[in-house]
Amino acid sequence: MTTARVVDLDLTGRTALVTGAGSGIGRACAERLAAAGADVVAVDIDERAAKEVAAATGGRAFPADLSDLDRVDELPAQVDVLVNNAGLQVVAPLTEFPPDKFTLMQKVMAEAPFRLVKLVLPHMYQRGWGRIVNISSVHGLVASPYKAAYVSAKHAMEGLSKVTALEGAAHGVTSNCINPGFVRTPLVDKQIADQAAVHGIGESEVIERILLARAAIKELVDPADVAELAAYLCTPPARLITGSSITIDCGWTAH
Repeated sequence: MTTARVVDLDLTGRTALVTGAGSGIGRACAERLAAAGADVVAVDIDERAAKEVAAATGGRAFPADLSDLDRVDELPAQVDVLVNNAGLQVVAPLTEFPPDKFTLMQKVMAEAPFRLVKLVLPHMYQRGWGRIVNISSVHGLVASPYKAAYVSAKHAMEGLSKVTALEGAAHGVTSNCINPGFVRTPLVDKQIADQAAVHGIGESEVIERILLARAAIKELVDPADVAELAAYLCTPPARLITGSSITIDCGWTAH
């Protein structure tokens, strides 16, 4: 199913910076905001992917490893819409979790978003308008075993988003989290194939019985659905939505 662009959004004359823009949710957000007229800054650790997205959207590519915090500080500050999306996953029991991976994930998924918010807020304040969309996760609201670093980082993002909402309100800046469940991305597709091989079951059964065991609707989220919600948060009717965490989790957190 192809997600229709139903949100009426005009970002002409505004700049949108999207991290992790090379694929998945990040690419979908970059393309959606560009379709609304934004000048897109595509940030990704994969230089080739960043350039492809920039070419496709008429934007600019900024290859960057967000664990390099000095590089984060060098990214463009003249930004009207910030989408904090970049992330990674490591799965291991707490007793075996590699400390260096825990630190890496906090840098990329918690400290880099903080630095980016700090970087772009002066411009947003000066213009009296700004939109910060943090791509959190269902794991920003609840936990799963073996994902200590990911859950910790997403919970940190939730707190950062709320503080940003409170401080930015007087300046026309909103800050919200979008909390998807499992999203149909190349990374998840690989996990599905691997699980099917390990358990000796079909891929559709993996999705329903394993990935979506807690979801009421047994479907993976499409990245374009997340992007459309991100677009809505940039519209005038959404101006009073701030400090919120909006789930797109197929009913996962209804339990």
